[in-house]
Amino acid sequence: MQIKATPISDLLIIQPTVFEDNRGYFYESYNKTLFDQHGIDVDFVQDNQSLSQAGVLRGLHFQNPPFAQGKLVRVIKGAILDVAVDLRKNSPTYGKHYDLELNEKNKTMLWIPPGFAHGFLTLENDTIFSYKCSNYYNKASEDTLLWNDKDIGINWDIDEPNLSEKDKFGKDFKNFISLF
Repeated sequence: MQIKATPISDLLIIQPTVFEDNRGYFYESYNKTLFDQHGIDVDFVQDNQSLSQAGVLRGLHFQNPPFAQGKLVRVIKGAILDVAVDLRKNSPTYGKHYDLELNEKNKTMLWIPPGFAHGFLTLENDTIFSYKCSNYYNKASEDTLLWNDKDIGINWDIDEPNLSEKDKFGKDFKNFISLF
């Protein structure tokens, strides 16, 4: 397993070692000892999974403290454009985002620590997205930033994604007050 830095501190790309042969493949998607060795001291308490069709955009979601969540995200089937936005007020990359494609072929994962908004655009039908959480879901602490906010400047490369009602009316970043 390789753990690589991104331009945003603490946001990490996880590339598992994949063993493939004529039967299929095997890889370790999480190893606490390896994560601890790379400074990711986390206890996961909840696993979530979603199925989405191409063009579905989910996000940009986060939970405010004290229910903030770190997430280890990956795609089991299909492909997504995955995006994390730094909401940590004292971070030099506050308000900046990082995106990469996660798919069933590259098996790449992303560690998104607490203090980030997260979203993804589904690139293929029947995409299965899975993630581990470091804290339980708490509806009262849930929040959403507007997916197409110009101040964040994410290039989703889609004009009219399939959105939930919640995601259509996310907060704009200019008036957002971070609790992180």
